[in-house]
Amino acid sequence: MDCFRRDPSFYDSEAMFADLGHFTSASVRVAFITVIYPCLMLQYMGHAAFLSKNTFHMPTGFYDTIPVFWPVFVVATLAAVVGSQAVISATFSIVKQCHALGCFPRVKVVHTSRWIYGQIYIPEINWILMVLCVAVTIAFRDTTLIGNAYGIACMTVMLVTTFLMALIVIFVWQRNIIFSLVFLVFFGSIEAVYLSSSLMKVPQGGWVPLVLAFIFMSVMYIWHYGSRRKYQFDLQNKVSMRSILSLGPSLGIVRVPGVGLIYTELVTGVPSIFSHFVTNLPAFHEVLVFLCVKSVPVPYVSPDERYLVGRIGPKEYRMYRCIVRYGYKDVQRDDDNFENMLVMSIAKFIMMEAEDASSASYDIANEGRMAVITTTDASGSPLAMRDFDGLADSMSTRSSKSESLRSLQSSYEQESPSVNRRRRVRFEVPEEDGMGQQVKEELTALVEAKHAGIAYIMGHSYIKARRNSNFLKKFAIDVGYSFLRKNCRGPSVTLHIPHISLIEVGMIYYV
Repeated sequence: MDCFRRDPSFYDSEAMFADLGHFTSASVRVAFITVIYPCLMLQYMGHAAFLSKNTFHMPTGFYDTIPVFWPVFVVATLAAVVGSQAVISATFSIVKQCHALGCFPRVKVVHTSRWIYGQIYIPEINWILMVLCVAVTIAFRDTTLIGNAYGIACMTVMLVTTFLMALIVIFVWQRNIIFSLVFLVFFGSIEAVYLSSSLMKVPQGGWVPLVLAFIFMSVMYIWHYGSRRKYQFDLQNKVSMRSILSLGPSLGIVRVPGVGLIYTELVTGVPSIFSHFVTNLPAFHEVLVFLCVKSVPVPYVSPDERYLVGRIGPKEYRMYRCIVRYGYKDVQRDDDNFENMLVMSIAKFIMMEAEDASSASYDIANEGRMAVITTTDASGSPLAMRDFDGLADSMSTRSSKSESLRSLQSSYEQESPSVNRRRRVRFEVPEEDGMGQQVKEELTALVEAKHAGIAYIMGHSYIKARRNSNFLKKFAIDVGYSFLRKNCRGPSVTLHIPHISLIEVGMIYYV
């Protein structure tokens, strides 16, 4: 392992596997077959031939086989840099995908390229890697100990990869389970032998990757467990539709002009925090949209399949549900003007619902029905969208915003240049003879609410374990999850919500 660790061709192969998520399968195959594999075979065969005749050169066999030392030393150093950079980039991609699947705390993801999705940078992970590298180097001060840790890490990764490959053979390739078992037994037994021999080095530095793996696994498990318990609480304590219908169209409070986007993790039903909003807020917006942002286990989601829109309650309640789906490799930006796309999707849903005769009257049995809305086709839009300058918008909405709020928004736009670069549009309901009066009134109410302003409403939740919970659960929820939630990025920052339009209401979850 010490010879392999100094071999530049070993770093090249390692870099190739680390970059699997950044290049196409065809490019990886061509690079491996034409360059990497021949180089590896030639180097290893020459190395083995030299050592078979010169066994006393075993400790420094690689450098003893080369005629000129310094040029190869420079190449080996550069190869180590390339291999390390590939591992760092792969770590960024894995952390981002784990975060998208709800298995890692929220971190800052910087997209360094406007055209290439895979080029990302995570400052927190970069600092952690730097600190760990410096700490291991200073603590060990010996390449032999570092090599022992590296060997156990490599063999463990290979064994885990073999197990995952066996699952891919069954579920992705749809092959016979016997074929998968043969593959697992054959390759797994070989790698298990190598891993068992590496375990002898655990006291001499091999414990480092095991400890780090345990720490990161604990962080991921605690975060996923706490998030899952919160979701189950919302799922089991949903507000019943009968109680909402009993409040009437006004929901028992004053409905003011504007659109209220209520963020929730539920795809069906009304979350329990909604009753908390109604209790603590003196008024609510005329149009309410329960917004659910979901990361689905696919790389990318087409824009035509991203928005699912449905209705909550009768039409006069002006309550909608929208599910926005992103793949774990999708870039969630505000460049495409999320608010305008959301309003356009709701308007298209209203028109689609009007064409469906079965939805003429409200039926509680149809609650939860949703439709996929196409956003790329602007020809079928029921609303006319026109660009306009910010001054005209300020004058048109002067009656709905106070002087202090307009002054605060002006200061916010000056401090945030990205806000001024956003596309400013104004919606209008076209005069069409074929549009029903009820549909026209609903579209007009939606447009007027959009022009009055959009507010983002979120629950600032605190999760605590019940008093009768066991010690492990209390430690995981009250200590571990609470620490991670307080020290990671907030959901409003992750979802790119404008701070000036954000309303947060605190709530305690006892799980």
